[in-house]
Amino acid sequence: MTIAIIDDEQHCTDRILAFLKPYQKSSVIVCFDSVDSAIEGLEIHRPDLVFLDVMLGNRTGFEVLSGSEYVDFCLVFTTSYEQYALDAFRFSAIDYLLKPIDREDFLVAFQKATDKMHQKQLKERVDVLMGHISQLPNSKKISLPTKDGFEFLSIQDILRCEAAINYTHVFSKDGKKYTVSKTLKYFEGLLLDFGFFRIHNSHLINLNFIKVYSKSGYVTLSNGLKLEISVRRKDAFVKACESFLKS
Repeated sequence: MTIAIIDDEQHCTDRILAFLKPYQKSSVIVCFDSVDSAIEGLEIHRPDLVFLDVMLGNRTGFEVLSGSEYVDFCLVFTTSYEQYALDAFRFSAIDYLLKPIDREDFLVAFQKATDKMHQKQLKERVDVLMGHISQLPNSKKISLPTKDGFEFLSIQDILRCEAAINYTHVFSKDGKKYTVSKTLKYFEGLLLDFGFFRIHNSHLINLNFIKVYSKSGYVTLSNGLKLEISVRRKDAFVKACESFLKS
């Protein structure tokens, strides 16, 4: 396996190299400290895995991705970005490591990357990432990891999400079902600011698709599905609907 580290701070590169030490005998590791050298190096070495710093001097890691013809690799960003940008990474299903990088976090990210070497589809996921970072409303999409790769779904097209132990079924408005190895709590945190509300331990719904609300404790969605609202969430649900209608 060939691994590339792209970072303009030597101490950050050294930290990743230290974490990679157990894998050095079975890997080729190359390092670059600028956008231009990274673009050239990616084409020459064609790595399987890239650790890419978001900021490279007065330029960015995104310039590396847009300027390189070779992008057939697994990608892990290293970043000091604030929370809003970290959410963007989560939406795109692109892994990131928050600086200063923790050893345990690094090992988890490294293992995930090596486990999913075949699930690259990097260009599409970077497009999703950039759409969120640039805050373009019509670019709000989410990447759903599947066993075969990734599905890219507009948030406004998600009807609801349903818990299935450590998995979640995501249903789109056109009736398609996607099963993702993430918990419903994960999707709740991700979609809360986009008009979604968790009405039950098992159900997260898009408020845009509510057709009927019954005071007896049920909601009917646009596809005719009737779902129960848990008693303890009922008041919060009514308040969420009121706020949503005002927005």
